[in-house]
Amino acid sequence: MSESPHVSVLLDEVIENLAPKPGDTIVDGTFGAGGYSRAILATGAKVVAFDRDPTVRRFAAGFPEDRFQLVEARFSEMDAVLGEGCVDGVALDLGVSSMQIDEAERGFSFMQDGPLDMRMGGDGPTAADLVNTAEAAELARIIFVYGEERESRRIARAIVRRREEQPFTRTLELAEFVEKSLGGRRGAKIHPATRTFQGLRIAVNEELSELEAGLVAAERALKVGGRLCVVTFHSLEDRIVKSFLSVRAGRTPAGSRHAPPLAKGADPSFRLLFNGAQGPSEAETKANPRARSAKLRAAVRTDAPVWRDAA
Repeated sequence: MSESPHVSVLLDEVIENLAPKPGDTIVDGTFGAGGYSRAILATGAKVVAFDRDPTVRRFAAGFPEDRFQLVEARFSEMDAVLGEGCVDGVALDLGVSSMQIDEAERGFSFMQDGPLDMRMGGDGPTAADLVNTAEAAELARIIFVYGEERESRRIARAIVRRREEQPFTRTLELAEFVEKSLGGRRGAKIHPATRTFQGLRIAVNEELSELEAGLVAAERALKVGGRLCVVTFHSLEDRIVKSFLSVRAGRTPAGSRHAPPLAKGADPSFRLLFNGAQGPSEAETKANPRARSAKLRAAVRTDAPVWRDAA
């Protein structure tokens, strides 16, 4: 099999909790450079991988054709593609991949110049479309909610004023403008445009709604005893996964304002494999700084029916 230069985060922990074995069928919902798929295949299991990015197919070169299939689709479509109750495990590694960030022409990085694109797939509006057409209030909402940027209104107003004279088309152009609009770096630990770029990327790719739909799809696709492992990289993703699994495991108290109460008559469809979230080891963090913010949550599918009222 061809080797990938990209490092999969929390790989050992994901494989341990998935516990794949020969004859199992595992969904790698975020194929990327194929790190998870490669490790799962090494256990003798079969893999059906999903990725909306058509450029990742090159990373599947050399994978065993009799045990591997790559589907160009969103992972939220896994139940529609494969059917219900038919897979032994689902692994999701969320967010943008290092491969996508490293390729300047994809437009994800504020450190390299490229077209202001940010699309994980090849269709739909680009980040440039969003930046150059959205109303100031909508831009501010996106940057604040998805980017968790406290200066979102200030940034949005500045963008709207600037685009009236000249639309934004390049990543470095936008990054430098955001930095300037915030008064420069002034000793900031992260680049001033980090949160703005995160917000735009999540909005362009509908990442949070895709995650919500993907968790429901995994519930439907998993067999009884099948395992779900989800790796997140920021609090927005992690809150969604934590809430979903808590509710589905029957652990959310009635009346919680953070998640709906367990529906009357709905038995828990998941059992948590461990409490809380697992993080990377010190050794992994040292070897791969991207792993610092990673969290793994995992659960096993019970014999309870799928929650049919789930959207």
